[in-house]
Order: sequence, then C-alpha cells, then structure tokens
Amino acid sequence: MKKLTDQELETLLNDAESDCAERKESFKGDTPKKARQAVCAFSNDLPNHNQPGVLFIGAKDNGEPSYSDITEQLLLSLADIKTDGNILPLPVLSVEKRTLKGAEMAIVTVMPSDMPPVKFEGRIWIRTGPRRSIANEQEERILNEKRRYKNLPFDIYPVPSAKTSDLSRTIFENEYLPAAFATDVLDANNRSYEERLASCKMIVSPDDATPTVLGLLAIGKTPQDFLPGAYVQFLRIDGVELADEVIDEEDISGTLVEMLRRTEEKLNAHNRSVIDIVSSPTHKKEMIYPPAAIQQILYNAVLHRTYESTNAPVRVYWFKDRIEINSPGGPYGNVTAENFGEPGITDYRNPNITDVLKTFGFIQAFGRGIATARKLMQENGNPDLEFQTTTSAVVCILRGKP
Repeated sequence: MKKLTDQELETLLNDAESDCAERKESFKGDTPKKARQAVCAFSNDLPNHNQPGVLFIGAKDNGEPSYSDITEQLLLSLADIKTDGNILPLPVLSVEKRTLKGAEMAIVTVMPSDMPPVKFEGRIWIRTGPRRSIANEQEERILNEKRRYKNLPFDIYPVPSAKTSDLSRTIFENEYLPAAFATDVLDANNRSYEERLASCKMIVSPDDATPTVLGLLAIGKTPQDFLPGAYVQFLRIDGVELADEVIDEEDISGTLVEMLRRTEEKLNAHNRSVIDIVSSPTHKKEMIYPPAAIQQILYNAVLHRTYESTNAPVRVYWFKDRIEINSPGGPYGNVTAENFGEPGITDYRNPNITDVLKTFGFIQAFGRGIATARKLMQENGNPDLEFQTTTSAVVCILRGKP
C-alpha cells in the first residue's frame, strides 16, 4: 500500500479543491459518520485517479492544524472503520499518526476499490472536487463499468452457462435489496432490474446480464447446478472414527442463507443439554457445545472456503467426542499456517460473499469469528479450538465439554 511522503500529504492538506482529501478538526460529534462517508467515497474513486484518498483528523478546512489530541484510542477507532461492517466491500486503508505543519494529525489513507460500487450504510458515496454526495444513477453506472476491467476475485466471476432466469427475483427484491440499501435510496430508485443486479454484483453489468458466482450463491434458484461443491455435508457418527456407524446424514444445499439456516437447525437438534447438579446450589442447564461457537466456525468455513476448481463441500462431521468442520481451500493471503487463528490476522478469499453474509445478518463485524468462538468455548468449559491446516483445507476441531 502506498505511503505518502510528508510533502505529498501537505500538498493535499493545502488543496481545498482536491477530491482526494478531506479534513476534520477532531473525531467528535457526527465526524465518525462523515469520516466513513469519506472513506466510502475515496474507495469508489469516481474520478478514476487510481490514487489514494486521505482523511486528515486534526486539520481545519483551510489545512491548518487544529491541535487535537491524537491518542492511541483515536487511532484504534479510525482503524475500526475498516472492519466494523458498515462499509461494504471492506475498504483497504491504513491509519497512522504523522506530524505535519508542526502538529500531530491522524492520517487515514484509503486505496481505490477493485470492486465498486462501495456502500456505507446502504448508500453509495462519491466525491467530485470538494463535494461529497450520494451517487446518482449515471454515476453508479460508471462505477459498475469500472469494476468490469479490474482483476476480480473469483466470487464475482461470471458463470457463462447461467442466465438471469436462474436468479430469484423474489429473493433479490423482497429480501436482499431491503437489507442492502437504505429505505430512502430504494424509494428514489429508478434503476432497471438489471442495473440493480449489477450494482449488487449479482450479474456482470447491465449490458452483460451473465450471473456471477455471487449472484448464484446469494439468490440463485438452484446454485448447485452451476457450483456442484457449494453445499454442506453433515454426518452424525456414533463413535470416534469416520468408519463408525453413521446415524444421521444430510447434504444441505440451496442459497447461502438457506444452507446456513438449515445447517444451524441440524446442529442445534444434535446439541443436547446436560444438567449440572454439582457446581452450584441450583441446577444449571448447559450445552455440550456452545451453539454460537459452532455457528461462528460454520460461518467461517462457508465464507473462507474456495469455490474455484473444486467440487468438495464444507464437511461437518459430528463424532461422539468432537465436531470437525472441514473447509475446502487452505489459508489465504495474509493468513498462513503459522499465524492461522491469531487475533487480528485475517484476509478474504471471497470478499463479496462476506458482504452478502453481512447484509443478511450472519456477520456483525469482521475478523473476530475465531476469537469469539474461543471465548465461548472457554466460558462453557470446553477445551480450546484445534486447527489443522494444509494447502487444500482447513479443519477446525471442537471438543465436547468433559
């Protein structure tokens, strides 16, 4: 990621007409919301500068220092803009403290997104000159066109054998759109069905209505017709070895939402309660596994798996003493076998599937699933999570409460 020199930053700081800079005296009041709007606009890079945009905290509108305190907590709050899930797709940004014009300032450097349009709270923000606003229909079309010529992740690759008739318009208009966009944006929406699909990356573009991998997984009528491995295989095994008797099995398919909901129902049905009559004066009802911990690992497995060049499903095998959740595809990007599961280490093989799961409410924040599951297992009295990683799979083992 490009790091601007002090001279480059001061040049931006002094240019009141630049569409690559925004200045805030402090991070109080409504500034956190406006800062996120600015990050969204810089990510969209409507003027196509292909250069980073910079948010200055601690600077007046004229570029002079406001001498605000640049604390560690402020820097952490700014870094949280990236992962709090309000800006989708996730922005690429860095946060640092710099000394400019003899005063400390917080500098948020935002890279243009490869996957516009980027939304903040369901609105597409853009910047032209000193103006920051919500994109109109033509500006949104320009952002859609920009995306077509980028090096795209697999989850928005076109699936040439699919047609728009393979997508569920009912799910898209009645479930996805109301969750993805603010009500006022939808009320003022004069876009065609194809334009709305393209804006959500469900098809390639309004002029090329070929469904994407994302479109089929999110709102496809029968996604597995095109992505045969995109399902969850559940086995309940009456023993501790894979060769032992199988007492329940199901291949769970459908859209991402349907697949996750049905898998959760299956897991909850097998997660029996136990009564503790020893550790406290009153009886305590406890679960063998904390449901939310299994949920977090399941979401991670579906989110981070590879959908490319494999017909392998996510495998959920429930043994007498443990649950094994196997996700096709090894560690990705910044995540390696050595740092897997460590706090703060995350990357996204399927960034647009991430957006869909956030939109449908399966994810509230990013990069915290494993940490949350570990905490829940500890609180429930279970052994810690175990991970086995190879180049082709990640297996998480949850062991039952003793």
